[in-house]
Formats: sequence, C-alpha cells, structure tokens
Amino acid sequence: MLAKTSVDGSLRALRTLRLLVLVSLCVFISVSAASSPAQEEDSAMENIVTEKKAEESHRQDSADLLIFILLLTLTILTIWLFKHRRFRFLHETGLAMIYGLIVGVILRYAVQVPREPRVILPSCVNSSPATLLVNVSGKLYEYTLKGVNSGNEMTDNEMLRKVTFDPEVFFNILLPPIIFHAGYSLKRRHFFQNMGSILAYAFVGTVISCFIIGLLMYGCVTLMKHLGRLGGDFFFTDCLFFGAIVSATDPVTVLAIFHELQVDVDLYALLFGESVLNDAVSVVLSSSIVAYQPQGDNSHTFEAMALLKSLGMFLGVFSGSFSLGVATGIVTALVTKFTKLRDFQLLETALFFLMSWSTFLLAEACGFTGVVAVLFCGITQAHYTFNNLSPESQDRTKQLFELLNFLAENFIFSYMGLTLFTFQNHIFNTMFIVGAFLAVFVGRAANIYPLSLLLNLGRRNKIRSNFQHMMMFAGLRGAMTFALSIRDTATYARQMMFSTNLLVVFFTVWICGGGTTQMLSCQRIRVGVDSDQENSMSFADGSERRSTKQESAWLFRIWYNFDHNYLKPILTHSGPPLTTTLPPCCGPLARFLTSPQAYENECQLKDDDSDLILTDGDISLTYGDITVSTDATGAHTSSGLAVDDLDRELAYGDHELVMRGTRLVLPMDDSEPPFTDHLRM
Repeated sequence: MLAKTSVDGSLRALRTLRLLVLVSLCVFISVSAASSPAQEEDSAMENIVTEKKAEESHRQDSADLLIFILLLTLTILTIWLFKHRRFRFLHETGLAMIYGLIVGVILRYAVQVPREPRVILPSCVNSSPATLLVNVSGKLYEYTLKGVNSGNEMTDNEMLRKVTFDPEVFFNILLPPIIFHAGYSLKRRHFFQNMGSILAYAFVGTVISCFIIGLLMYGCVTLMKHLGRLGGDFFFTDCLFFGAIVSATDPVTVLAIFHELQVDVDLYALLFGESVLNDAVSVVLSSSIVAYQPQGDNSHTFEAMALLKSLGMFLGVFSGSFSLGVATGIVTALVTKFTKLRDFQLLETALFFLMSWSTFLLAEACGFTGVVAVLFCGITQAHYTFNNLSPESQDRTKQLFELLNFLAENFIFSYMGLTLFTFQNHIFNTMFIVGAFLAVFVGRAANIYPLSLLLNLGRRNKIRSNFQHMMMFAGLRGAMTFALSIRDTATYARQMMFSTNLLVVFFTVWICGGGTTQMLSCQRIRVGVDSDQENSMSFADGSERRSTKQESAWLFRIWYNFDHNYLKPILTHSGPPLTTTLPPCCGPLARFLTSPQAYENECQLKDDDSDLILTDGDISLTYGDITVSTDATGAHTSSGLAVDDLDRELAYGDHELVMRGTRLVLPMDDSEPPFTDHLRM
C-alpha cells in the first residue's frame, strides 16, 4: 500500500514538472514574439537617426566649403577693384588674409553650432591605434585617429572644428600646383645667367639663416626658462626646426609688384630663383632635423654620428627627389614626342597634368620630398615637354597651372587668417615672438649681405647695394612656412612655433609687401624693363654691357652644348637632327630618335635659351647696311658708314646680333650710352 502511494506521488510530481516546463516555454515564446518587433523598431529608429546625422554633417561640410568659396570670390572682386584703381599697397594675398581674419572672428564669437557631447572612455589601451572598433549595444562602430587632444579643444562650437582642415590637404592638394607653377613659369634665360648666385642664396644662405635663427632662438628659450616664462619642453632641435621652416621665403607679393612694374630682370631673377629653390631646401632641411636621433636615452644631446646621418639624409633626400622629378619630366617628354597626342589636345593636356601631379605623390610615397621633385619636374617639363605639345596644349597647360596656383595660394592665405581665431591650441608668448622677429631679421641679413660680398668677388655683373637692400626687405614668409608649421602641432613647442609663424607671415606680407613700391623708389631701382627684350647686365656704376661668353660658368657651357646637341634632339622635336651631331656609326639610332619635325626645323632656331651662351667666333652687329665686327681679341671694325654716323643711327632703334644664323633683337633706348662704349667694354 505504501509502495503504491509513493508511485502515485512520483507520477503527480512528474506531471506537475512537465506542466511547469510547458508553461515556461509558452511564456518565453510569447515574450520573444512580443520583444522582436520592439527590437526591430529600435533598430529602424537608430538607422534613421544615423542617416539624419550623416545628412546634417554633409550640409555642414558644404557650408564650410561655401565659406571659403565666398572668401575667394570676395578676394577676386576686391583685387579687380584694386587693379582698376592702381592700388599697390596691398596684394591679393594680404587681402585674402584680412578677409580670413574677419570670417574667423565671426565664426569664433558670432556663430555657435552646438556639437554632440563627447564620451571619454576609461584608459584601456596603452597605445594610440589608427583605427578603433567600439562595441555599442552589440554593434561595432569604427573610429579613426584625429590626433592628440591637449584639453584646450573642448569647445562647444562645432563650426570651429569643421573649418579646421587636415594638414595633409595642404601638402597633397594645395602645394603641388603652387610649386609646379613656380618651376614651369621659370624664366630660364635670366635664371641661368644668375644660376651661381641663386644656388648660393638658396642652399648656403638658407642653411646659414637656419642656424643663425636656431642659435638666437635657443638663447631666447634659455632666457625664458630662467625667467620662468616657458610652459613646456623646448629643445635645441626644436629651435633649429623653427629656423628651418621660417627660413622658407615666399615673396609672392613683392614678385607680383615686380612683374607689374617690370622691375630690373636681374633683381627679379635673383629673388624669384632664390625663393623657388629656398622652399625646397627648407623642406628637406626641416625633415633632416626631425630625423636627428642620437643614441641613448636623451634624444636631444649632440652626437657627431647622428649629425652626419642627418647630413647624409639631407643630401640623399634632395638628390633622390631631384632625380625623380627630372626622370618624370623626361618620361613625359618621351611619351609626348613618340605618340600622336598632338592630334588630341584634350588627352595631351590631361596626360601632362596627371604626370606632373603624380610626381609629388610618387616622391612622397617613396620617402623623398614631393616639393623638390615637383619643382624640378616643372623645370624639366618647361624645358623639354613644352616643345612637344601642340600650341593649344601649350596655352592650356600654362593657363591651367596659373589658375590652380592663384586659387591654391589665395585659399592658403585665407585659411591663415581664419586659423588665427579657429585654431584651438594657440600659444602666444611675447618674449618668444619678439625674439623670433629679431632672429628672422638677423638671419635674413646674414644670408644676403655676406654672400653678396663673396659673390661680387667673382661676378663681373656686381650685385649692387640697392639690390641687396631690396632682397633683404623682400624676404617675406608665406605658404610654405605655414604648411610646414601646421603639419605637426602636437607638442607645446610646435604649437608655439605655429602661432608665432602666423604673426611673422602677417607682418611680412602686410608691412614688407605693402611697402614694396616705396622701397623701390627709395632704393632708386629702375622699373619699366621689358624682360623679354632685356639682354644686358648692370655694372655697379650703372653702365651697360652686352652678354659675353665669360658670363656663364664653364660647367654650364658644357651642359648647354650637350643639352642642345643631344638631349633636346632626343627628347623634343627641336634642336639639330641627331644625324648631324652623332658619329656616323650611330646613324640608324640617330634616324630612329630624330623626329621629322627636327629636319623641318633644322634651319630654324627654336631654343629659348639660345642667347645664354655666345660661343667662339667673330660677332657682327648689323643695322641696315652697317656692319660692325668684333673678333676674339675684342677689336672691332665697321663698314658702310662712319663711326659717328653709326652712333646716330643706333641711337634710334633696335639692332641685331647676328652669329651663326642666330638673330637676337637687343633693345636700344634713349638713355643708353653711345654704341662705341659697348664695344670697348
């Protein structure tokens, strides 16, 4: 009986357990069925919110770009007004900075766009990954590294963050057309006539300026430490880096006024050539200083091996960038020569544009400096590839890069004015700013005056004192200094450099650039000189003389002859046919490399640099029926008229220099001395 009762109890318990399991299962299914629509609804709402945020971000980005477009539009209209009124006290770059300052003030204090609250996660990693995946409610969100936040960037204005561009935008998009245009528009005749002096100012002078500024700033920083006016680390390598980036001159304002007033071509060539190469040297020099890494715990002590390593890096990076730029230009010249792209001008222009821009990116990808590469690519393209282009493509490429240079340059200067109020990590130190201005002035003087004194020892055409004063005054800072400064603002020292460099750029562009016309008048530098016809050089006493063979260095004469006889016929349609310059054994190769246009142009001179070198032989000056001949000894004879009659005839017109079929038109103005004085030089 007891056993039967126990079995019945067990069966009841089992039935009860089964019932409970069934009830629990039904409840779970019903709850799951009820919660599934709710989760789907939450997910749909979250997707809608995300889409709205993306749309708002797109509108905000469009509004930010519209601000800069309106800035450029306003700048262009004001430039037109200034040119119409012949107002030369303010260049368009200074005007762009003023408009940028005004917009920066408005964005900083008048426009408030609230930003989303930030969530600062607890410290869970020991490094700064480039990409971070965060799990939020079962969904993975990807975040990218923006940079170091010092705590000063915690602002409620979203607009200030939006108008701050990635520094790589300046280096990869805005700088290439500016640098390429500088090389592509280079007046090679006047550049090569002053090549030795330009190289001295650009290379030796930049290094001198860098170390002078670095040493003076190190003394200033040391004084600030003793006075307790320094709020962070500032090492000697930081001072040298500051000297390197602030030594990059950008006299765009002065050169624009020089071009408009047609200032003396030698002064223009010296200043323009120095600024073109100076930027390239500053970029490589700053990267070499950053690469200075002594062994041991202290990375800021002096070590000879580390210094030699940095010097080797400077030479290697510069030579590698130079070779890469020239090689790209040569490849483009060969492609345009041996293809029929002249029949398709749009494709020809597109290829030229892409090959030129890719030089910068290729150099950066290979670890070289894109600024140096694209500069020498532009010079090579102008010297070789330009001759292979159709007339339509020649005009298009000139106008295209001139337009890109204008827009990029004014965009950068507008952004400079904007960042004075939108950049969140400014550090303005009065002592450092005053020391920087003094150091920049002393560094520029140490560059110009001692080198000019040494160069005048070997120059027949002396660099006059008023030229030196003008070059000293025209050492403006601009786009390159700004781009190098804004590329790295992570440390205390770099933030102070960036803020100080902004003030240096503002001062030099507004004050020095605005006073260019007055400085020209004060120094009595001649204007109204036609650079295309000017073929004379100036002595220190102001007398004129004609270009002679001795003006050019022997090394350049060798290169010119090799280039004219071999490189140009190979790379372009111009120059003498290779069948006339190569040995007879190379006849098949010469016929293959010589284009049909070369035979057509054999009797025509199409070399823009043909007036750089006057080779051996007699020179005859002709005017109408009058002929004056000079031989290697300098003696001259005349025929047709008496010498007095010849002087009177030449005083009222142009005369021609005829030599081996080359005709060069040389200007004669009313102020020139009698022609007989030229022949007695």
